[in-house]
Amino acid sequence: MTQAWDAPAPEAGKPVRHNAAGMGRVELSALLASLGEPSWRAAQILSGLLRQRWTRWEQFSNLSKALRARLEAEVDLAWPAIVQSHASSDGSTKHVFQLADGHQIEGVHMPYAVRGSGLRPTPPDIIEEELDRVTLCLSSQVGCAMGCTFCATGQMGIIRNLSAAEIVGQVMAMLLHHGHPPDRPINLVFMGMGEPLHNFDHLMAAFATLTDAEGLAIPPRRITVSTSGLASGIERLGAFAKRPRLALSLNGTTDEHRSRIMPVNRVWNLEALAAVLGRFPLQSGERITLEYVLLKGHTDSQEDGRRLAAFARRFPAKINLIPFNPHEGSGFETPDEARISAFCQLLSDADLPVSVRRSRGQDVAGACGQLVREGQSRHPKTR
Repeated sequence: MTQAWDAPAPEAGKPVRHNAAGMGRVELSALLASLGEPSWRAAQILSGLLRQRWTRWEQFSNLSKALRARLEAEVDLAWPAIVQSHASSDGSTKHVFQLADGHQIEGVHMPYAVRGSGLRPTPPDIIEEELDRVTLCLSSQVGCAMGCTFCATGQMGIIRNLSAAEIVGQVMAMLLHHGHPPDRPINLVFMGMGEPLHNFDHLMAAFATLTDAEGLAIPPRRITVSTSGLASGIERLGAFAKRPRLALSLNGTTDEHRSRIMPVNRVWNLEALAAVLGRFPLQSGERITLEYVLLKGHTDSQEDGRRLAAFARRFPAKINLIPFNPHEGSGFETPDEARISAFCQLLSDADLPVSVRRSRGQDVAGACGQLVREGQSRHPKTR
């Protein structure tokens, strides 16, 4: 039986005009060549768009008036609009973005102050020694095809992929909204709505733009992609010399249980995942992050801990424990603190790198597994 993730996800309707936000250096160079301009002007446009954060072509004073006029007529400079913002008591903010076709997605802005300030631990792959940092949690799709039973987004079903412009646009819209200083480091985690590796081409196009030296120049090690276990996508990602860090949302230590809460396991089971992760080309000192949601009475036993430890020893890994973030209708509960501590201690005693992630934004439904836009269908009304 064909699963939803076996087929390509639906795409947004083809835009009438180009959007520079989703055009990397290669596409911009091709566009400029068609206008009789040298390819090096692509770097000028990327720098103005992402580094200077210009939003109107008239601001690009490094381009001729004639070229600006041509670009104004043919190319948009457009980010998804932030239409709602929900501030959490922990300092994070969940944003709702309006897309051109009427659909909405969510992302989260998470500032982290100086160590010792009392703020909770950082997401995976963030450098602990760095101070005063910001992490942006990004969406990659409208909805999700994976159907994980503990995740609110999975109950939406898949509506469509986000374009590279919509992915990059989330970053820029949040940076502009929060007045983020250009020299302040940022970290990006693709842990919002959608399965990033189900939208591979747009994801990697956005990654190329976000890491471009003339744009935001985000180091690849500061970008993490979390997958529910698309082995085919993991293999594709491993073929890129320049790529984001990889995190696997594991959440089960037996095939019987993981298949029940994560349908993708029926196609790529634990053995298949261990095999593809064992082949994944890691850089010196790099580890794969295993994200493991602790569900009371389902994934939090000592036996689960021992099986998780055995799985993690098969390749360089670190473990990120995530106490379940409740949402209506899930049917799951969060384990008590004693159970969480015992599970964490078991892994630590096994000499495995382990941390407990206290998700930000729980009070505004902005934590891991809570992002969902209610009332959206797979077939939106045309406007």
